[in-house]
Amino acid sequence: MTELLLLIGAYLIGSFATAVWVSKGVFGMDIREHGSGNAGATNTFRVLGPKAGTFVMVVDMLKGVLAVRLSYLLPIYNEPDQITQLVNLQVGLGLAAVVGHIFPIWAGFRGGKGIATLFGMVLAIQPLVALCCVGVFLMILFLTRYVSLSSIIASIAFPVLILFIFREKEVFYRIFAIAVALMVVLTHQKNIARLLTGSESKVPLFKNRKNKHDRA
Repeated sequence: MTELLLLIGAYLIGSFATAVWVSKGVFGMDIREHGSGNAGATNTFRVLGPKAGTFVMVVDMLKGVLAVRLSYLLPIYNEPDQITQLVNLQVGLGLAAVVGHIFPIWAGFRGGKGIATLFGMVLAIQPLVALCCVGVFLMILFLTRYVSLSSIIASIAFPVLILFIFREKEVFYRIFAIAVALMVVLTHQKNIARLLTGSESKVPLFKNRKNKHDRA
């Protein structure tokens, strides 16, 4: 019963629609009516710029971290012999937050794709793996300026790291890592199509620097 309440709490945490509230509260518009129509960091980067996009991405990541941290409210799972049960609970809580982000009760069940929240979840469970994924994400973003492509490649790197580099022993977590990569690829089919046709929008990482150079 307690675990169910924590799962509901994790879902409600994930339902905080950061992109929607930022777009409406700061910019006077609904992010879901522009760009790709998703209420996530990628679309916020595309429509509202890197500052708003970075803020949304960080807050959405923190949702995943906070949801996983709910597991520590149950001391029984923190015993040394309960590691498998703890990981399973943390994965469940993280996924509940991701579902909340995708289908937020506070925003008419129309959210984003959950990538940032998913990353926050991994960061809370296995920080080193998450940091490696961040490195992959930033490298691809720096080289291509495509947030979607960076997310896809980082998500594929996740099960590779889990299975072959860190050799995670928990079977459920290994299955979860593979499922994450498949889910990200499936939810980014439109982005993949735009990448193949060259119509995917890039993040203007060097826009300000370029403008300064042009003015000089």
